[in-house]
Amino acid sequence: MRLDDERESSNVEDRRGSSGLPMGGRSIGIGTIALALLAMYFGVDPSLVFNASQGLQQNAPVEAQPIPIDDPMAKFVAKVLNNTERTWGAIFQQAGQTYPAPKLVLFSNQTMTNCGSGQAAMGPFYCPADQTVYIDLSFYQEMKIRFNAPGDFAQAYVIAHEVGHHIQHLTGISDKVQQAKQSARSEAEANQYSVRLELQADCYAGVWANHADAENRIEAGDVEEAMTAASAIGDDALQKQAQGYAVPDSFTHGTSKQRMRWFNQGLNTGDIKQCDTFSVASL
Repeated sequence: MRLDDERESSNVEDRRGSSGLPMGGRSIGIGTIALALLAMYFGVDPSLVFNASQGLQQNAPVEAQPIPIDDPMAKFVAKVLNNTERTWGAIFQQAGQTYPAPKLVLFSNQTMTNCGSGQAAMGPFYCPADQTVYIDLSFYQEMKIRFNAPGDFAQAYVIAHEVGHHIQHLTGISDKVQQAKQSARSEAEANQYSVRLELQADCYAGVWANHADAENRIEAGDVEEAMTAASAIGDDALQKQAQGYAVPDSFTHGTSKQRMRWFNQGLNTGDIKQCDTFSVASL
C-alpha cells in the first residue's frame, strides 16, 4: 500500500509501556476472555462482554507517549487512520455533515476503556462509549503466523473495519441493532443481527478501499491480502480451526464467503448505500 506521502493522524494515543489500568483496578476474568474469544478478533463490541462482567469504568489517566520515530508499524497505523479520516470526512461532507473522527489507542497486553478492561486477547476492537479503536500491534503478527494473512493492506483492512463500526455508531445503526438483539426471540436470532452488523462494517472497509484505490494507493496484491484476511477470520473458518467443526447458529461475524463478499461490495461500488446488510434476504 502506498502511504509514503500520507500524513499521520493526530488522533493516535500510544499507551504501550503502560498497563493503562488504575491501581487496584479489576481486569476481566478467564471466563470473560473465553466468551470474547468466541467472537474472535475484528469488530468485537467489547461492551457486550465487558459490561456483563464488571460494568462500565472510566478511563484511568495514562500518560500518552508520542509515536517513536523508529516505529514503522505504529506510523503505518497512524497513516492509515489519517487516510480513513479523509475518506469519511469527504463522504460526510457530501451528505452535508461533519465527520467526528475516532481516536485510536495503541496498547500492550491490556488497557482501560470506557467499555471496561480491554485485553490483547480480544484482538482489535471499537468502543462506542469513548469512540475509540483499540489495538495491540502484536495482533498483526498473529494474523501472519496463526491465520496466514500477512501484508500491509490486510493490516489496513483491520483498522478500516473498526472505523466502520465507528460509522455505525455515528449513524445510529449500532444502537438499533442492540435494541433488536434485546428483543430477539432466541440467541440464534440475536446472533444474526450481529452478523449483519459485522458484514456492514466489512462493506464500509471496502468503501474506504475504493477511495484509497482512486488515490492510487492500492498496489498489486493488496486486494488479495484483504480477501485472505477476511476469509481467515470468518466464523466458520475460526470455529473449524478451534474445534474442527462449525455451528452456524453461533456465528456472530459471518462466514468467510460472506465477509469477502461484503468487503468486495464496498470496494466495487464505493457507495455506503450499497452496504445495507439489513434489508437483504441472503447475505
